[in-house]
Amino acid sequence: MPTIEHWPIKARGRALAPGQRSEICIFDLDRGAASVLLAVDGLIEAPNWTRDGQGLLVNAGGELWLVRIDGSAALTRLESGGIDDFNNDHVLSPDSTTVYASSDDGHIYALPIAGGEPRRVSAPQEHPHHCYLHGISPDGATLAYVAVEQRDGAKRINIFTLPAAGGEYRRRTDLDLTHDGPEFSPDGAWIYFNSERASPGHAQCFRMRPDGSGIEQLTHDERVNWFPHPSPNGASVVYLSYPSGTQGHPADRDVILRLMNPDGSSQRDLVALHGGQGTINVNSWAPDSSRFAYVAYPTAG
Repeated sequence: MPTIEHWPIKARGRALAPGQRSEICIFDLDRGAASVLLAVDGLIEAPNWTRDGQGLLVNAGGELWLVRIDGSAALTRLESGGIDDFNNDHVLSPDSTTVYASSDDGHIYALPIAGGEPRRVSAPQEHPHHCYLHGISPDGATLAYVAVEQRDGAKRINIFTLPAAGGEYRRRTDLDLTHDGPEFSPDGAWIYFNSERASPGHAQCFRMRPDGSGIEQLTHDERVNWFPHPSPNGASVVYLSYPSGTQGHPADRDVILRLMNPDGSSQRDLVALHGGQGTINVNSWAPDSSRFAYVAYPTAG
């Protein structure tokens, strides 16, 4: 198992507990088992798989890094023009040349994967509108994100779409109940997401048409289900499942990664782990849909 004993990157925001580590893992569907690519003593979150299949884009210390999967686990920092407060919500363009990422300043930025000056995609709004990016359409033209809004003293979390080139956002949900993790299906026909719309405080997986119509609930169980990620071949959806009664998507919980068909049928457990926030916030499927990446956060012993 390739291991780095010490992660030489600054901590920012959340930190691991003493004796805890981040393990970037690869789950192989054919083998039905996971292997550890990289284990470090610092916080790594939210892997995306590059379209060439050779690397993972991750967040660490407010910056974006590429991790090779060829066995070397070599790390390369993306030059980001001085922005060092990216959170764990980022996506890659269909050709993997551009990274779209959310910053803690509330905006979405585009930057070349080769590094360079970021371009702000989102525009200032009249009311507080803090963006958390999760999806990009198959043609690369449209981003799907969640905005935390503040209006009349109330916080609302809803789904929006936005041209990747910048422009006017479009509201796709409009409720006081939480929505999160909007992500396009590979054919562009659906946006998958999780929401508490069916039961306040109890998130389940849903899908809707890109214009916000045709909402379908996909999971209906006692567990709290987050972040449905369709595979590139459109055959499967992997999602993060918390124990019943979990509020939000916290870190440091015993969780299960589960698999289902795109219509919500044939749900089954894949792997149980200690994780949660940061484990699989963004789509991390390999291009050939045979594997996906995730991060576990075990403690020593």
